[in-house]
Order: sequence, then C-alpha cells, then structure tokens
Amino acid sequence: MTTIIEGLTGRSRVTVFVLFGTVFGYATHHLDQRKIGEVAIIGPLSPGADWLRLWQMAANMCKEGATRETMGQWILAQATRAFVVGSDRIAKLEDQDWKLEPGGRKVSFGTTYAHRDEVWTGNMTVEGLTPEQVAEQPSIYRA
Repeated sequence: MTTIIEGLTGRSRVTVFVLFGTVFGYATHHLDQRKIGEVAIIGPLSPGADWLRLWQMAANMCKEGATRETMGQWILAQATRAFVVGSDRIAKLEDQDWKLEPGGRKVSFGTTYAHRDEVWTGNMTVEGLTPEQVAEQPSIYRA
C-alpha cells in the first residue's frame, strides 16, 4: 500500500550516503513503545534534490512494471547496503536529529524486509551536516 506522509521529526542513528551522485539520509523510526525502528526513513539531502528522484532511480533499476513495494525494497536495500557495508557512505551518525518534510511516500511491505516493515521517503534534513557532506557528488553512473 502506498500513502502520502504528513512529515515527521525524530532523533536516531543516521547514515548519510551517495547514490548516483545524490546524497541521501537513512534513519529509523518506531511506531510504538517497543522502539524497534521498524520504519526506514530515507530522503535526499543534496540541495535541490527532490524525493521523487529516489523513486525514479528505483523505477529505472527495477524490472519494468515493478510494484511500489518492490521499488521500496530496492530503495531500502541501497540504504541498508550503505549502512552495513559502508560503500558510498559519507557519515554514520549514532544519535542525530532529522526531519522528513510533508508530502513524501510511505510503502508498507506486508512483511519484514531488511528488518523494516515500511519505508517512508520524502525531502529530508539532518542537523549538523556540512554543505560539503550534502553536495551532489560526481558519478559515472546515472539512473
């Protein structure tokens, strides 16, 4: 299921990574008192980049006719790769304030995928990052 999100602020660990030249943030959020971080929060941090760019990347990288759920899983896989492997990671912040702007997209997987039940995407800001950390990066690949 796909819905539009209202926006959200939080404080958690944040991974900052580059994907096809655009810098993104990946944080986690919890929906209840268990605080297990079952929601992935992912959004662009590069100035001028819009959250739809992430979905365009997913559409280009997934097979034709892929569902929103499949594209959401691809998005989460890229963020998880940066968190776990460290490839293309710019920063790994253990306890940082972040904000997801209203108007993004939320996808529920129906089951747990990469330790998350949902992915919420939208324009994102992360406190304490420098302009150099969020600037678009050169990339030989385009999606």
